[in-house]
Amino acid sequence: MLLVTGITGHTGRYFLQELIHNNYKGPIRCVVRESSDTSLIEKSNLNIENVVGNLDDPNFIYRVMDGIDTVMHIYNIHHSTLIVRAANENKVRRAILIHTTGIYSEFKYASEGYKKVEEKITEMKNNQENSTSITILRPSMIYGDLCDRNMSKFIKLLDKLKFMPVINGGNSLIQPVNVRDLGKALYTVLVSPQITNGKNYDLTGKRPIKMINAFKLISKELNKKTIYLNVPMSLGVLAAKIIKMVTAGKVDYVERVQRMGEDRNYSHENAAQDFNYDPMPFEKGIQIEVQEYLKEK
Repeated sequence: MLLVTGITGHTGRYFLQELIHNNYKGPIRCVVRESSDTSLIEKSNLNIENVVGNLDDPNFIYRVMDGIDTVMHIYNIHHSTLIVRAANENKVRRAILIHTTGIYSEFKYASEGYKKVEEKITEMKNNQENSTSITILRPSMIYGDLCDRNMSKFIKLLDKLKFMPVINGGNSLIQPVNVRDLGKALYTVLVSPQITNGKNYDLTGKRPIKMINAFKLISKELNKKTIYLNVPMSLGVLAAKIIKMVTAGKVDYVERVQRMGEDRNYSHENAAQDFNYDPMPFEKGIQIEVQEYLKEK
């Protein structure tokens, strides 16, 4: 039996669509909340059992692992250590963990927690008593529809603003991954244990793109003429520090501003070699998302 966490979330819904599209035959147990929208699950015609529970409850995690062969853990990297521990104690054969390329950031706020989780996971993998094979997938900035927390914000800003401030001229590199490609990758890894067991993969977009060029593509799709204002990093950080001071630390965007000048492009070569991962170009993905935005607007 396959156990899935986070199936009603943004990435989870696209993984579910892949299960449906490929007519997945095995039994599935999904962890959901009482407030979760399970309509897509109910219409899927798949052999799915919904279990209402809270992943903050260790006892619940141990109970829900009973009879499980494989875990697809999509919801929240910070639960991964407990997921793996419970999987091992329940003799679960395999765990696939969805983490993030945020682990590579040089900034403490962005990466420290992720690094600690993966250090613990590595210890578990190296423990001879651990019988669960662990695969880690690290998507980069996820985008693709209006439910994402990344490009959808920029689309709305560029639609409203004639003047768009950009840190350091927007010359930092990003490599966003479309959620459709991510859903396909999760399914492919699930059904390819002989190739992917025990390995780690970064899942990024087709190729890197400068932030300013991503903004220009969005403006083009919106048919907007946007004037970009270069904001030096030092000025952006100073403004963020002032806001932090004025709000007594309640609003702290200092490291977020700093990350706007950080390159966030990572190779997906290993995924391409092992399971033919071939994501769409950003130009195509952002066109889909902007058209969705305009249609809803």
